Amino acid sequence: MAQARGYAATDASKPLQPYTFERREPNDDDIVIDIKFSGICHSDIHQARNEWGNSNYPMVPGHEIAGIVTAVGSKVTKFKVGDRAGVGCFVNSCTQCATRDVDIEQYMPGLVGTYNAFEADGVTPTYGGYSDSIVVKEGYALSIPENLALDAAAPLLCAGITLYSPLMHWKAGPGKKVAIVGMGGLGHMGVKIAHAMGADVTVLSQSLSKKEDGLKLGADHYYATSDAETFKALAGTFDLILCTVSAEIDWNAYLGLLKVDGSLVLLGIPENAVPVHAFSLVPGRKSISGSMIGSIKETQEMLDFCGKHNIVSEIELIRMDQVNEAYERVIKSDVRYRFVIDMATL
Repeated sequence: MAQARGYAATDASKPLQPYTFERREPNDDDIVIDIKFSGICHSDIHQARNEWGNSNYPMVPGHEIAGIVTAVGSKVTKFKVGDRAGVGCFVNSCTQCATRDVDIEQYMPGLVGTYNAFEADGVTPTYGGYSDSIVVKEGYALSIPENLALDAAAPLLCAGITLYSPLMHWKAGPGKKVAIVGMGGLGHMGVKIAHAMGADVTVLSQSLSKKEDGLKLGADHYYATSDAETFKALAGTFDLILCTVSAEIDWNAYLGLLKVDGSLVLLGIPENAVPVHAFSLVPGRKSISGSMIGSIKETQEMLDFCGKHNIVSEIELIRMDQVNEAYERVIKSDVRYRFVIDMATL
């Protein structure tokens, strides 16, 4: 077992603090990554504070991991020492299936989270990217294109794939009108990726405070949802709406913005149920759906797409000891647009 250093949540009510723990010994199909950067996702906060009710402590969060390969097992073929590698939201999948489904593995039983989960043995805990190293099966590691800055590429491992996957599934592209609800860590990635796909992109944000940013990042239009006229002016406009916010907003109002056969796709998860009326769906054959990250195969496709189009996240780089302050700022939406921890400061 190799000793690792990081920051951990030890209780739902306590701030993260320095933590020393052991990483498992690498197997012949594993690689070891020296973690250089780790993004902060809002789901890290939910889990560190047990807001989803499934937290195991001590917990080392972090599933937007970017670093350099320092060791490879004897059966590893995808990576060599010195390669740039990333780890996203899970480190094993389909552990309860007959075979791994490489296209939809994120929806299959037995998904093993990068942290706050247990290895396939059900005993060994997984620890995430707020640490100096990680051991992972090569089949669950991603190659990061050389032209992408490693720190700004880290959030692609969650925020990037969370938007890329539904944009691909619902066939965003030329001739399609796509709306992104929310201009935050997820939303700004949706703007960049949908624009690169050739779609007509609209941001629907509570205010116009980030309009200049949105247009600069690729949005064609930007509207404030606090203005009731927005919902009148845009009625029946969009083929696809991606809702990145976790606030309890009126989904019926957004369904009214869809064309016939349009889809509202939920990416954020509100704490409480939001009622949807049948008449918001039936007259226009509209649908409301959900989407969650992507498979390893699709995540690699996303990284290659971002490499081709020079897409990275807009980040604020912080020291490890600023993580608790960063959590509070995320809750207040006081970041443009993703915090990334420089692990050299650990």
